[in-house]
Amino acid sequence: MFNWPLINDNISENDKKVLADFILNTNRFTNGPKVKEFEKAWSKWLGTKYSVMVGSGASANYITTSIVREFKGQGGEIIVPPIGWVSDVSAVINTGFTPVFVDVDLETLAISPDKVREAINENTKAIVLVHALGFNGINDELIKIAEENDLILIEDCCESHGATYKGEKVGAIGDMSCFSFYFGHHMTTIEGGMISTDHFEIAEMARMFRSHGMTREASALTQRRYAKPDVNPLFTFAVPGYNMRSTELNAVIGLEQINRLDDNIAARCKNLDIWLKNLDPNLFFVDYLVEGSSNYALPLILKENNHSMKQVCEILEEEKVEYRLGTAGGGNQARQPYLERYDFKVVGDLDVTNYIHDCGLYIGNHPELEEQQIIDLCRRLNNV
Repeated sequence: MFNWPLINDNISENDKKVLADFILNTNRFTNGPKVKEFEKAWSKWLGTKYSVMVGSGASANYITTSIVREFKGQGGEIIVPPIGWVSDVSAVINTGFTPVFVDVDLETLAISPDKVREAINENTKAIVLVHALGFNGINDELIKIAEENDLILIEDCCESHGATYKGEKVGAIGDMSCFSFYFGHHMTTIEGGMISTDHFEIAEMARMFRSHGMTREASALTQRRYAKPDVNPLFTFAVPGYNMRSTELNAVIGLEQINRLDDNIAARCKNLDIWLKNLDPNLFFVDYLVEGSSNYALPLILKENNHSMKQVCEILEEEKVEYRLGTAGGGNQARQPYLERYDFKVVGDLDVTNYIHDCGLYIGNHPELEEQQIIDLCRRLNNV
């Protein structure tokens, strides 16, 4: 049992009541009107034209790379960060692309634009940008690189609901974005995810890929585009899709959770500020680019790999603080065994990523944390 878990129980009693009332008063539980209602609410909150709810953030990863394949053709390369979640990379592999790893910037934990530029060649189809741990990772240079090279820019915002760049929410800047509503993230639908975009054709593709590739999930315009006289219009499959639909139950919880999302984000931002101001900068890295961040976890990266990591972990265990080694996704994805059987590339070195992998971890950042609780833990850590 942890005194400081990664996340407190973020399903409220009111969430349970609303869900129970819904169950007792409906006979429709699969993807339906509540899903559409939540999609509209999410688009309004995020600032995009379209959102498509799916079964998980990983589902969103797979659908977005599948859309790249539809628009850019089979094969080729997609640039990915080594700091992220496994599905950021496995989706690239399983949709027929070669993942190309480039190093990240320590200040944002996101891919470095200079490294991205070095990795681009005639086979490059897209860039996956992960806003790791809620830090904003996008900038004008990365946007410019994508536009100049006609590359699709995918934002993975699964850990960064509400992070912003120049006043615009991340996830509304690239060509399409992925969000997760898993239990441990900023808000939850228990399991669930979202693809958001301003592009009509991307949204249409996402709806079809979500539901076996069927055109009846898309608009009448798209249905006419793929219509064939010898094929039943209710069972016309335009793309090689999946079953990645969500349920009405997930959407009902999402509609309740989104009402308190902004307040929870504000509390998390306050916690991060307290955390970074009270850690000893001689022992821990604290010079993150925090403007626009919306952190769901508190990062803890030692200044040097001087065998202090064991002591840090011992302190956290004594204080019953839950933690995860390697920061987002367990650290460097390029060091994971699943890649040993598949082709991948590394352009340049991954020195920053390996440093984070070996000297970093994170602990939970949830709205219920108290200021003194954070300060007390920092004091103990500063004595490592």
